[in-house]
Amino acid sequence: MEQPNFPITHWAEDDKPREKLMLKGKSVLSDAELMAILIGSGNRNESAVDLSKRILASVENNLNSLGKMSLSQLMTFKGIGEAKAISIIASMELARRRRTEEVVELTKVTSSKIVFEVMQPLIGELSHEEFWVLFLNNSNKILFKSQLSKGGMTGTVVDIRLIFKTAFEQNAAAIILTHNHPSGKLEASDADIEITRKIKIAGKHLTIPVLDHIIVTEHGYYSFADDGIF
Repeated sequence: MEQPNFPITHWAEDDKPREKLMLKGKSVLSDAELMAILIGSGNRNESAVDLSKRILASVENNLNSLGKMSLSQLMTFKGIGEAKAISIIASMELARRRRTEEVVELTKVTSSKIVFEVMQPLIGELSHEEFWVLFLNNSNKILFKSQLSKGGMTGTVVDIRLIFKTAFEQNAAAIILTHNHPSGKLEASDADIEITRKIKIAGKHLTIPVLDHIIVTEHGYYSFADDGIF
C-alpha cells in the first residue's frame, strides 16, 4: 500500500529539524533544533526540540557554557542518557577544535600547471587510471576534489550525472576534469576527447562550464585548454 504523503505540519516534532535541514539548509535551524538532531528524541513529556531548549536555557543559551557541561550534568536532564550526553559533548569538542584551527586558504587555479601540482601527488604515480573532478567557486578557487571513478590499466568509466550532482551540492561555478595515464603517455585518446565533449555539453546546458581537462602522469601533464582543444 502506498504511504500517505503528510505535509510538514503533520510530521512528528522530532523529525522536523532533520527535514528542515534537508529542505532549507543548516543555517536556518536554531541552536535547539541542531541539538535536537544530535539527541534524536526527547522524553515522554517533551520533544527533542523542547528538551534541547530547556538544556540551553539552563546555560542562558550560551554555547560556550554548554561546551563546559560535564557528562553527569547533562544526564540530570530527563531524557538525556549517557549516549546522548556523549554526543553533545563530542559535538561541542569538535566545534572547539574547529575554532582553534587556522582557516585553510583555498587554492586558486590560474594555470594548468597549478592543477598538475595539486593532482600529481594524488594520481600521478598510480598504476591504474582514476578520474577526478575539481569543483571551483566564482574566483576559480578549488572548493572540493572528488574521485569520480577508478579503473584498471586500460581505462575508467565516468558518470556524467554524478559530476553535476556533486557540482550543485558544492555550489560550484565551474569544474576542471583530470585523470591520469599510468603509461606516461601525454596524449588525449579518442575516448578522452569524447567524454570531455559530452561533459562540456552538459555543463553548458547547466551553466557550469568545464574549464579544462588535464591528463596527469608522474613527470608531466597535458592540458586540453592549453592545446586549444577547448
